[in-house]
Amino acid sequence: MRHKGLPSEPDHLLIVDDDRAILNFLDDFFTYLKFPHRLAGDGVEALAILEKESVNIIITDMLMPNMDGMELIRRVKERWPEIDIIAMTGYAKDFHYIDVIKAGASDFIQKPFSLDELDAKIYRLIEERRLKAELKRLSLRDSLTDLYNRRFFDQRLREEAERSSRQDYDLYVAIVDIDGFKELNDQKGHDFGDKILIGLASVLNRSTRKSVDIVCRIGGDEFAVIIPQADAKQVTQIGERIRKNYLAYKDRGETTLSIGIAGFAGAAGKAGKEDVKKMIREADETMYVAKNAGGNKVLVRNIKKQKDPPPPGKRTVSQL
Repeated sequence: MRHKGLPSEPDHLLIVDDDRAILNFLDDFFTYLKFPHRLAGDGVEALAILEKESVNIIITDMLMPNMDGMELIRRVKERWPEIDIIAMTGYAKDFHYIDVIKAGASDFIQKPFSLDELDAKIYRLIEERRLKAELKRLSLRDSLTDLYNRRFFDQRLREEAERSSRQDYDLYVAIVDIDGFKELNDQKGHDFGDKILIGLASVLNRSTRKSVDIVCRIGGDEFAVIIPQADAKQVTQIGERIRKNYLAYKDRGETTLSIGIAGFAGAAGKAGKEDVKKMIREADETMYVAKNAGGNKVLVRNIKKQKDPPPPGKRTVSQL
């Protein structure tokens, strides 16, 4: 038995079978391996568990009452496409391997099976999931600073804008640019420039709200911070904290920061692509105003709140 093949923090597993002997056998096996898991007697019970709990891998029998394995696989892949499924059956003639895979299963195992065989299939799935997760992480991260990249920034800002509109709170974005970076990079070389960029990434992470603000590198020496659920005073404080902490960074050379911040009010209604583009454009313009004024500044562009319409029968002077 290759217990050491399983990771120290395993995925959560759901075992589905109407045969209580099989469930008890696999329950003992995965309990021994300290592998978090749940048990279900059929597809209906399995779906009920999935509605309430997080599951990464399902092992399901194919012949079950109420809902068979094929139907369960289809429903799971429609609702939770990221879940991997291993189908198991003692009646291979009733379910062809290719049909099960086409339905959405990741693998197929025929009863009776050895625990070594099941262990190997679970281990392979976990390794594949880890690899996919790492590839996804790399596709959304800047290779030098390990901050989120421009692709992630654009995607996440749209999501945050829609959320701020639904939940009625303000959203800001800060554009951060390094004053004098190009000249210093040309003079002292790219290694020195890279050190500055990595240092700024550290400053941004330390100066923003953990698990709330989202820090990204969106260009060569240009960074951005998505700042949800904050007002103008709070975003100014965040911007000033970034600026001052960067000034305290000993390896910045003579560089400083120009920070432009803009946003929109969540109460203005559902945010569209144009609202997001406008917010980025205004933050960028505000950053250049700070830079052209000598740099080492934080400027915040005020949000224009959408006024509520007057009650019926009452009109303001401007509406007469």
